[in-house]
Amino acid sequence: MALTILSVMVVLLCLGFPMMIPLIVAAALGFYLSFGGFGQLETMVSQMLAGIRPASLIAVPMFIFAADIMTRGHSAGRLIDLVMAFVRHRKGGLAISTATACTMFGAVSGSTQATVVAVGSPLRPRMLKAGYKDSFTLALIVNASDIAFLIPPSIGMIIYGVISNTSIAELFIAGIGPGLLILFLFSIYCWIYAVRNNVPSEEPATWKERAVAVQKALWPLGFPAIIIGGIYGGIFSPTEAAAACVLYALILEMIIFRTLDINGLIATARSTGLITAVVFILVGAGAGFSWIISFAQVPQAVLGAIGIDQMGPIGVLFVISIAFFIGCMFVDPIVVILVMVPIFAPVVNAVGLDPVHVGALIVLQVAIGSATPPFGCDIFTAIAVFKRPYYEVIRGTPPFIVILLSVSVLLIFFPQIALFLRDLAFPR
Repeated sequence: MALTILSVMVVLLCLGFPMMIPLIVAAALGFYLSFGGFGQLETMVSQMLAGIRPASLIAVPMFIFAADIMTRGHSAGRLIDLVMAFVRHRKGGLAISTATACTMFGAVSGSTQATVVAVGSPLRPRMLKAGYKDSFTLALIVNASDIAFLIPPSIGMIIYGVISNTSIAELFIAGIGPGLLILFLFSIYCWIYAVRNNVPSEEPATWKERAVAVQKALWPLGFPAIIIGGIYGGIFSPTEAAAACVLYALILEMIIFRTLDINGLIATARSTGLITAVVFILVGAGAGFSWIISFAQVPQAVLGAIGIDQMGPIGVLFVISIAFFIGCMFVDPIVVILVMVPIFAPVVNAVGLDPVHVGALIVLQVAIGSATPPFGCDIFTAIAVFKRPYYEVIRGTPPFIVILLSVSVLLIFFPQIALFLRDLAFPR
């Protein structure tokens, strides 16, 4: 049955159907084969509805809405100006500023694709003018946006937390360490690239310009203060923090900056509604698919075939990393999390792994896969936004992928990279 379901999914994907269709059709086919018909189809429908029922999922459209408001307004630009004022004069400073801006915008959006648009659109022309190759520039933007999937508020962390019943607040803070480590290593590579290619540095900003940049960025910097400070100060739950971010974004862009009018707000709400509908259909379809393959004991057969029951914690983590990395090279990250987390959950519990550590590793692998050929979703976002051919977008990615995979290995052997801040915020 597993081979039949997989074959149907592959055929539908090759025919160009959106991911939700193969998921729903495969789940329905699995139900038919398992129960000998559709006489109790309401059982599968109830499983799909159960997938979108958790209250924590309300945070997803809220964070998407807040990120959409900021992208249309001035918040993203002010964060970029702040980073540029302090870093642009260093060797490779413009590239380092781009990576840092991706990190900072990730701390207020939680979306890799929103980060590609918000940071890449203004900074790519500046990098090209400064002498960076377009292949390097595109690869940096696409891969630095991965950090947005780790730094809170991460939509990937929310989905993983809901599926695995893991604390979203703990997951949020566990993503900070790996995210900052990636930024540090990317910055070193940007410096090396600028030195080897003799890329000139920009003129340093005056202290007056830096003071102005700091002053203008104070309002946007309120977002991470609300999210991190509010959650770990016990003021908000992650869902309440998402609602507070929407309110704060509306106040900033409609009242203080006055960059968004009522028509712009309506257009933003429509865009968010469309994205949210797609996400929740994927969540429901993924929940139904996960239930039917679990009922048919497909995961047990697959994991038994590779001998995962005889592996220790390190071996299990490597298998998880490889599975999620390869999965996101071909399929939407949310779908991969929805389908594969329930498969590995029994093994994770059996070997005594910390679910927060596993969550940080999974979300990192999902982010890497999203920027990796052949079908990483961030690659196609960059193609659409920057109007560049596929080969041009992926040509400069190998060094960044190597760095990201190196961080994955470090995270496997040194879990405190993710758990140090978690243990400080939530002492055991």
